[in-house]
Amino acid sequence: MEPITLTTDRLRLRNPTPGDAEDVYAICQDPAIRRWTTVPDPYTRQDADFFLNRLVPDGWREDTEYPFVAEPLAGGPLLAAASLHDRGLGTWEVGYWLAPDHRGHGYMTEIVRALAHWAFTGLGCTRLVWRAEVGNTGSRAVAERVGFVMEGTQRAALPNKGTLRDAWVGALLPSDFGLPSPLPYLPARDLPAA
Repeated sequence: MEPITLTTDRLRLRNPTPGDAEDVYAICQDPAIRRWTTVPDPYTRQDADFFLNRLVPDGWREDTEYPFVAEPLAGGPLLAAASLHDRGLGTWEVGYWLAPDHRGHGYMTEIVRALAHWAFTGLGCTRLVWRAEVGNTGSRAVAERVGFVMEGTQRAALPNKGTLRDAWVGALLPSDFGLPSPLPYLPARDLPAA
């Protein structure tokens, strides 16, 4: 797929480019981003270059991951990065980070809603998954505001910096956004306890 640009009321979500290297490098110096996401720690300028010159174009070309960066529509600094990862069989996973100076303004909720809508209307997504290491309350708060239904905790489900960690998991369906699903959905009936 060719990279696309999405817009929200306040933001432009566009393809990350090599020209974003300084901003990506600077933002990823934030200890919370390095702690809670799978970016390398320490995060070097070479890591930013590898992300922008290899991982981003490979993901779009191979249709396995669609990364975006977000900036204000009115102009201004790069605020965030978010991506959709193909998990197969119509399932995609969303991941994200937000620059510390821009937290608390609803930007990430806006970004994830836009990506979810595009996943359901443009990618044929039947299930959008969110996962975060147990304890990442900021990421969970965003997912809950978007409408993800928390499904539980998966043990040893998230490899991060050479260690398996327990992960919270939630899911969003097209019907949660009032959209039709590419496939019919038959929810399980509530059965009496055995």
